[in-house]
Amino acid sequence: MSQRVSYYEFAPDGMKIMMDMEKYTKTTALERKLRELIKIRVSQINGCAYCLNMHTADARKMGETEQRIYCVSAWQECEFYTEAEKVALELAEHVTLIPTLRVPDELYQRVREHFDEKQYVDLVLIINQINSWNRISIAMGNRATEK
Repeated sequence: MSQRVSYYEFAPDGMKIMMDMEKYTKTTALERKLRELIKIRVSQINGCAYCLNMHTADARKMGETEQRIYCVSAWQECEFYTEAEKVALELAEHVTLIPTLRVPDELYQRVREHFDEKQYVDLVLIINQINSWNRISIAMGNRATEK
């Protein structure tokens, strides 16, 4: 299947909003590798091969290790993620699966042990942004391609 609709062509104003949010997320104080790990984990949950392909490649370019990329789906069982990374990945899972997991106060408190209020908001925005990209990509029929 090829891309169904040239969405940048038919909805340029909407896509500009998406790109403006993307630009904002890159300006946050959150570490670049953490942002990519979140994007990878959310894309795994949503089954978005296009975004997984893109963000694993981006993570490698930033110097992320293969071990950490491969194991992000089982982060709870790994000793090579920091506590801050683990709680951010847990938040990513909860926000992505919000109908069933919600974001309990206990999780919020654990996130706040590692991230201040602005960083918490930025984490939620990054998680929402990749969820939006996943849904756009899947709905538009984007496919992961070999380079």
